[in-house]
Amino acid sequence: MISTNQILSAYQIIRPHIRRTPIVEVDGADFGIETARLTLKLESLQHAGSFKARGAFTNLLTRSVPAAGVVAASGGNHGAAVAFAAMRRKVPAKIFVPNVASSAKIQQISAYGAQLLISGERYADALAASEAWVAQSGAMPIHAFDQEETLLGQGTVALELEEQASDITTLLVAVGGGGLIAGIAAWYQGRIKVIGVEPELAPTLTRALAAGRPVDAEAGGIAADSLAPRRVGELVFPIVQRHVSTTVLVSDDAIQDAQRLLWKNLRVVAEPGGAAALAALSSHRYLPAPNERIAVLICGGNTTAVDFER
Repeated sequence: MISTNQILSAYQIIRPHIRRTPIVEVDGADFGIETARLTLKLESLQHAGSFKARGAFTNLLTRSVPAAGVVAASGGNHGAAVAFAAMRRKVPAKIFVPNVASSAKIQQISAYGAQLLISGERYADALAASEAWVAQSGAMPIHAFDQEETLLGQGTVALELEEQASDITTLLVAVGGGGLIAGIAAWYQGRIKVIGVEPELAPTLTRALAAGRPVDAEAGGIAADSLAPRRVGELVFPIVQRHVSTTVLVSDDAIQDAQRLLWKNLRVVAEPGGAAALAALSSHRYLPAPNERIAVLICGGNTTAVDFER
C-alpha cells in the first residue's frame, strides 16, 4: 500500500515539471446525463498528452538513473511520457511499443528523441522485449503501472482534483493496467466512490476482482493501445480491491460516442482510452444517484482523430 503522505511528497518533487491540469464544469444534459453538474478533469492537457507524465517524472526524479538511461514498454502514452521526461532530464531513453500503438503516439515518442522499437502485437510482447533489453544493457526500467514510483505519480492527479473540486462524491476513471486508478484510490482512501471503467473487450480489472487476484483477460477493442495490458499489476490489485467501489464495462461504440460528445460540446480532443470513463455515463452504464456529485477523468488526448488538413 502507498500512503497519502508519499503521494504528497511525490507531488512536491514533480510539481515544477508537470502541468496542473484544469477542471471544467459542464451541464450533464449536454452529455446525455441526468445530473445538473459534471466535473471533468482534463488530464489530456498534461505534458505528452496524458497523465502518464506524472509517473514518468516521479521515476526519473526519485531514482538513480544509470549511464545506460531508461527503458519502458508501453501501448504508447507511457512511452511518450517517459520519452518526454527523459528529454527534459537529458538522459537516454529506449521505448518498446506493440503493433497496436497509434501513429500519433509513435510520432510523439520519436519527436522527443527516444529510440523507438516496435515489438509484438500487444503490450505484453513489448514488455518482454523491454525486460530483455534491461538484462542486456543495465538501463533503468520504468514500468507503466506496476511500480511504486509510477503509482505515486499517478496519485497526484487525485491530490490536484481534491483541491479543485472538494465536493465531489464519485470519480470515474478509465482502467488499463490499473496504475492510475490505484494511485487515485490510494489518495482518496475510500473518502469518495472511485469507479473503474473498462472496455468490454479488455475487462482486465473486472476479471481480477471477480477472481480475487490478477488474471489474464482479453486485450482488444478500440482502446487497445492504452486500456488492454492483459492483466492488472500485482502492486495495483490490493489497493484497488480495498478502495475501488466497482467497475463498469463500456462498448467501443459508446467510447466513440463519448469522443464525439467531448469534441462537439467542449472542443476537447480525447483518445479512446481518454474518453472511456465519460462513456460509462453517456451510455448509461453508470447511473448516478440524485445526490451524487460526479467527476470524470479525461486521461489522454493522443489521437489523430481530428484532421486539421481537411
